[in-house]
Amino acid sequence: MASGVGVNPQCLSAYQELKLGKKTKYIVFGLSPDNTEVIVLKSSSSQDYDEFLADLPETECRWAVYDFEFEKEGGAGKRNKLTFFSWAPDDSKIKQKMLFASSKDALRRSLVGIAAEVQGTAYDEVAYESVLDKVSRGA
Repeated sequence: MASGVGVNPQCLSAYQELKLGKKTKYIVFGLSPDNTEVIVLKSSSSQDYDEFLADLPETECRWAVYDFEFEKEGGAGKRNKLTFFSWAPDDSKIKQKMLFASSKDALRRSLVGIAAEVQGTAYDEVAYESVLDKVSRGA
């Protein structure tokens, strides 16, 4: 089900900067105040995963892309995987959850090169170890 929500061009340019420039570590996306388009809410170069989690509010839905870096088991070196997050916390409003769920595909389809996808409704589902387990499979 499509919501008719568009993707602001700034979302794509911020994503390209993250993907190619490697200066940005993560981007947090949300909906514009009038709910007509996906916009960039924050772009950060912080390497602190806890800081990223702090940018996912307890009561509001968000999308995010995180450049997840990890050590491959057996000392095979570092890997990076661009990871897409759909954050819909249990305490967010039902109407917002529905709008975010129906708008996700418009954003997700425009972000070419995503290697993993994580859906979270509680912080334990997006905790570092939980995400590491998902992204390191088949790495």
